[in-house]
Amino acid sequence: MNPPLKITIATVTYNAAALIERTIASVEAQDYPHVQHVIVDGNSQDGTLAAIHHYQERNSLAEQPREINCLSEPDEGLYDAMNKALDMATGDYIVFLNAGDCLHEASTLATVAAAAQQGASETGALPAVVYGHTDLVDAEGQYVGPRRLVPPAVLTWRSFRSGMLVCHQAFYARTDLAKAARYDRQYRFSADFDWCIRLMRQGAKLRLRNVHTQTVLADYLNEGMTLRNHKASLKERFHIMCRHYGVVTTLALHAWFVIRSIVKP
Repeated sequence: MNPPLKITIATVTYNAAALIERTIASVEAQDYPHVQHVIVDGNSQDGTLAAIHHYQERNSLAEQPREINCLSEPDEGLYDAMNKALDMATGDYIVFLNAGDCLHEASTLATVAAAAQQGASETGALPAVVYGHTDLVDAEGQYVGPRRLVPPAVLTWRSFRSGMLVCHQAFYARTDLAKAARYDRQYRFSADFDWCIRLMRQGAKLRLRNVHTQTVLADYLNEGMTLRNHKASLKERFHIMCRHYGVVTTLALHAWFVIRSIVKP
């Protein structure tokens, strides 16, 4: 009998005391026990570390303690911290859930594990990616609405020609592929877009499936770094699309985006 799948949740933080408690609470509420929670903090100077320490204390007293690994030190930006989280990950799958983001419900990780195991039973290999839908929430954690971009029924690395159809927080990657891909730190705002494409391309070379859970997996805080730097992010995404899909295809796709925005009622 195969051992149960272990899932790594990676949380990257910096001065996030106002938000991290609800992220931690969503992890604590999970009914799936085989979890590693990696927290990489950029040497916060507010109450973030205190919240993390209280989390670790509660966990140490739990009937079934979870694996929590915390690193706090200065970093060279978001994607440097995310690469550190990759280095620390020991699960079969990894998902990035940053401060303010939450797992959608208590059964989310169990749903992901079941989908991965079902995919493996059908093909003989664990899927490259397990993914699902995302809801948007505000700074108070209140529901705003579904994410505008909808995950396709069949996800491939070519799917992201139409944008990042799967939110990073609902994208569970096989950890071996995730570690091999790593985040390209030449990108300041859209390295996650590039990382997902490269990871799925490698999965396709290995003939691995991507499995849709057909359910909401993440509550995403709709105030991320990419939104705050929208223009710079778009420039990076254009460069990434040229890199993966070619200049001609990328120009044609962007021309279609413009036309669609004009004629859309």
